[in-house]
Amino acid sequence: MSARLKHVAVIGGGIGGLCLAQGLRRAGIPVTVYERDRSADSRLQGFRLNIEPTGSTALRACLPPALWEVLVATSGDPGPGISFRDERMRPLVRIGRDDGRKPDPLDPTAGRHAVSRVTLRKILLAGLDDVVRFGKECTGFVRADDGTVTAAFADGTTATADVLVAADGAGSRVWGQLRPEAGRTTLPATAVAGKLFLTEENRRWLPEPLLAGMNAFWPRQDFLFTAVFRRRENPAAINARLGDRLRALGLEPERLLEDSHDDDYILWAFIAHRDALPGFTAKDQVDPVAVREMLARRTTGWHPDLRRLLADSTPDTLYQTEFRAAQPLRPAETGNVTGLGDAVHQMPPVGGLGGNTALRDAHRLRTALIAADRGEQPLSRALHDYETDMLHHGFDTVREVVRNTDAAIDRNPLRRTAIRWFFRTCGAVPPLGRAVFGEG
Repeated sequence: MSARLKHVAVIGGGIGGLCLAQGLRRAGIPVTVYERDRSADSRLQGFRLNIEPTGSTALRACLPPALWEVLVATSGDPGPGISFRDERMRPLVRIGRDDGRKPDPLDPTAGRHAVSRVTLRKILLAGLDDVVRFGKECTGFVRADDGTVTAAFADGTTATADVLVAADGAGSRVWGQLRPEAGRTTLPATAVAGKLFLTEENRRWLPEPLLAGMNAFWPRQDFLFTAVFRRRENPAAINARLGDRLRALGLEPERLLEDSHDDDYILWAFIAHRDALPGFTAKDQVDPVAVREMLARRTTGWHPDLRRLLADSTPDTLYQTEFRAAQPLRPAETGNVTGLGDAVHQMPPVGGLGGNTALRDAHRLRTALIAADRGEQPLSRALHDYETDMLHHGFDTVREVVRNTDAAIDRNPLRRTAIRWFFRTCGAVPPLGRAVFGEG
């Protein structure tokens, strides 16, 4: 029978690393997270993340039940499926079933959740005050003959554990040391995203499709994605319903919920081929005037409401980025160092697949470590099985996202017309749509 795990060290306090820490803590396995940020509020910004059933299943398994319910309550309903439309807002095809039935949002296999990244991070940190160490930048690791591994940090300290997990995102030093052949590719795409907050005035002119859920616009050039985010419950209602259960966990509901009042808004992301925007590259500081001028040029002839959505968005919410993707890796000999999320299989931020894949990794790794801790499987075998599955699924997802990105920025007019025709045909012939996309 294998010895119990004495310590798991997680490098990185992103959503994957914190989800794993919550799951191990819940299973009684000692764990410490080492995060290079200086404090818990270093990342209180960003857009919302669509949590799909895969991510929901991971969070439901890893979080205490009360925290899972807070996550669901503070999230928004992203709506059933996604509608593909042309630049004049004419429908092409809808992916996702819309039969009028409301899924149980607490059922992780059925619910989808538009989660505030600020609130998600606060929930994942809740109850981990004695687990997360801030200001710890990992510089590398050394394995010992006794089966342990020691991580070194930039401040001169070290930490020894039975298992070391690279969860510190793209450019991870731990994963880079473990798999020095790992590479990344910059894709020929540039994206700009922003928010239009939902005010009474905006609600009067915004068309129903933009207020109803997620939309993918497939113009004759470029690509636009929109999603509406409305909270399910306000903080006061959540506190009244779940406050006692949170306090029983030693948590302060008011502190946990103070940032969950993020105003409702429409998120949009505009993606174009980098060569179509000469001189327009991702920068640390976004120039709102330049972004708006670029969008106005690229969207000539689009539906006026789409153009107004882009033009009226709050300037300080504009975000610009380029896309990078990890190059595929094959499984290798597995020891007591592994990884998850973007540290291993970085992918462009398209469709929220990166975040959901990181959560899936955390859930699968937790299951493997529990099996090893209970003596159901040797640690080396449990980690080998986890890593084989993680690499296969992760890089399959990378390939899917890269394909979708390539299609979105394709500048060949014949191919773009063919795709629009194909989408329109699938929308007009429901059995074909169900056969192609798996749903009607």
